[in-house]
This record gives sequence, C-alpha cells and structure tokens, in this order.
Amino acid sequence: IKNVNPNIPVVMITKNEEESLMNEAIGGKIDDYLTKPVNPSQVLLVCKKILEGKKLTGQYAAKDYLTDFNAISNALLTSLDFEEWIDINVKLVNWDVELDAHPEIDLRQLLYDQKKEANKEFSKFIENNYKNWLNSAGEPGTPNLTPEITSKYVLPLLEKDNVSVFYFVIDCLRLDQWFVMEKLLSDYFKIKKEYYFSILPTATPYARNSLFSGLFPSEIEKYYPDLWQSGNDDEKSMNKYERELLKLLLDRKRIKLRNDLQYIKIIDPEVGRRFEQNILSYQNTHLTAVVVNFLDMIAHGRSDSDLLKEIAPNEAAYRSLTDTWFRHSSLYSTLKSLAGLKNVKIVITTDHGSIRSLRGAKVLGDREASTNLRFKHGRNLKVDVKHAIYIKNPEEYKLPKRGVTINYIIAKEDYYFVYPTDYHKYLTYYKDTFQHGGISMEEMILPVITLEHK
Repeated sequence: IKNVNPNIPVVMITKNEEESLMNEAIGGKIDDYLTKPVNPSQVLLVCKKILEGKKLTGQYAAKDYLTDFNAISNALLTSLDFEEWIDINVKLVNWDVELDAHPEIDLRQLLYDQKKEANKEFSKFIENNYKNWLNSAGEPGTPNLTPEITSKYVLPLLEKDNVSVFYFVIDCLRLDQWFVMEKLLSDYFKIKKEYYFSILPTATPYARNSLFSGLFPSEIEKYYPDLWQSGNDDEKSMNKYERELLKLLLDRKRIKLRNDLQYIKIIDPEVGRRFEQNILSYQNTHLTAVVVNFLDMIAHGRSDSDLLKEIAPNEAAYRSLTDTWFRHSSLYSTLKSLAGLKNVKIVITTDHGSIRSLRGAKVLGDREASTNLRFKHGRNLKVDVKHAIYIKNPEEYKLPKRGVTINYIIAKEDYYFVYPTDYHKYLTYYKDTFQHGGISMEEMILPVITLEHK
C-alpha cells in the first residue's frame, strides 16, 4: 500500500504479538499497530489520532497558551526577580516553537504582542538591576553572568580523571534556536540545561572575550591591555586573543592541563569539515575549545541579502533555517561522533543572542562614534532614554573607558539606532533585521548545556 501511495495511513491489526513482526511493521512505516482482540474504542482512538490528531493537538495548544497568556500577563504586572524572568522567557520561547507546529492557530500576533510587552518590562528590570549585579557577581541572589560561566561549568570537569572536555561556543545562539537543535541531540545525549545572563553590550567583542577570560571588559583592558584592542568593535581584531585569554584563566585558577589547550574557530564550512574528520585525534585532549560562527554570519548576512530575507522572513522561518543548517552541519556530525566516545564531557553555550529589530531610534553623535546598530560608543551621543540606556560613566558598567569624554548607549527592546542623515533610507534598510548588542530577553537570557552520552 505504501509503495502505491505513501500518504495513505495504514494501521496493522493482527493476532501475532511477536516482536519481529512489530519491528517489521514499524520499519514499513505503518501509522499504528493493534493486536487482537480489538474493541471499538481502540479503533476510534486510532482513527481520531490519524484523522484529527493535528487538529485536536492544535486546539488544546491554543487553550493551553491562552491559560499561560493570562498567567504571564499577570506576572508582568508584578515585581519579578531574575529567576522569574528566565521562567517567563523559557515559556514564551517554548510557545514560539510550539506554534511553529500549528500554523493554523491564529495566535502568532498575540504571542508577538506579549513578547513585545515582556521585553519592555525586561528592559526596565535590567536598567534597575544590572549595575547591582556587577557589584555582587557570584553572590546569592545574583544571576550567573558571562565571566562566571567557564569557571562554573567547564573548569570543574577538568579536575575529573581521564576526562576530555569539549567546550563549544556557538556565536549568536538564541534560546529558540537551541530548542530546535536540542530535539535532534536528545537521541544521542543526556541533556542538562541551565541559563545565564549576558553582559552588556551583548556583542561578540565584549561578551565572548569575557566568556573566555572570566573577566569583565574593563578588567581585561586593565590587566591585559595588550590583549584588549581599543579600536573599532571588529570581531576580527578584538577577538583574536581568545585562546590566550582562556589560557590565562586556566593559569589564574591554577589548572594544569594534561596536554596543550586546543582552540578551533570554525569560520567556514571547510574548517568545520576538517575538524569533523579529525575529531578522533582530539579524544585524548584535556580541553578543546571550539567557536562556531555560522549563526552569527546568518544574522549579519540577512541584513544585506534579499535571498536570506526571502528564506527567513520571520522568526519561525529563522528557526527552520537553523534546523536545516544544523541537520546537515559538520557540528551535528561532530557531536554525534563524540556521543560514541567514553570519558568525554561536552559543554555548549553562546556569548549572546539576537533580536529581530523592528523600530528605529534616532541617535546623534560625532563621526567617530561606533557603527553598531544596537549599541554605540562615542562623544556627544544623544538618544531618547525611552529607547536606550545612556551610560555616562563606562566604569559603572565595567566597560572600557576608551577616552575621557566617551559615552555608551545601549538599545532597549527591539530598537535599532539610525542617524538623522538619510534617516528614512536607513530606517527602512535595517528594519526587520536580526541584530545584537542591546537589551532584550532574546539577547541576554542564554542557555548553558552539558551533554553526556546515553
């Protein structure tokens, strides 16, 4: 039957209970399996499952979301702590992914509006609490911040006997993208998931250097000025000492590796394929740190590519693109290879997420101000404080000074900065692009995942 029309649902009803027959039936892609004697309710259940299953799950998903919608809306009216914000973000992301499976449910706009309202309140929460976190990092009542992650999740694994640790940092990984990847990895690994808050600005030169060094950006500049480039916020120049910063962290923590630290940056498919092909040569390496840049390249490339905008016009399509990439990526193949190795521990995290930027915020500044769309530093910067945090004293945010008169501005919610010159041209050009560097749940609340083979 399946050879004639693979779309026809087939249910096998048999008296034979042998496992071999069940295996053969499942291998033949039957839709369900019943053993005799069969009562009418079983037949009805199977028919409902096949003929109305998608409709029924969609109806109950809609009902469950509306219940959660009310609970989240009420929670947003209260004073929330960082753990409650993590819970709200996880719920919203879960619903985003769940609604992808039910496009017939007309709740996408309602969810978008709720996320928009949540980010508005989240920005206020960060503005009111972030500086206090910086001054009490590591203390009870303070969330895990970027500089603590490597020391908390990676370094303790190095103290175990004969363990090889693989530390993957996937640049620009959003929580919803991780959920897509997690579904594929759950067949191979036991997955433990926790969360942390990225430092500000949520941009690679600041966040990833902080992740590898275990220090805030101002501390890197203070203690290792040669490793902190004070020019433009260009990843190629400002992130070229990540291996050295990680080695210095190991030295400060007095951790001596069995062999040399391995650091790999996957910036194109060829590097990823070579790493995949040679993965067994790393199985005895004490610590292998791997930076994966693909998602960040997609986020930035979408701004300039009409083709990518066509392929991923919204967040649901962006997740689908992530799924397609990951399924066929060298990263997925590499992780599957590691799943078969004993004494291997894997930690996966990211330096920051990204947000779909939909609203422009006019900014004034001199010609030497940085070009980033979600944060800027420069002289005489001016912006509406409804749209951004204005940082007069960078040291309060543990950011590099860059000069006596240099200030920072960091965008809130889904705003992006546009200069008055050719304002409408650039407002249109950058609208509906994925950006990072600012304050939003998508950029700041990040996963830390530990994988162990099953």
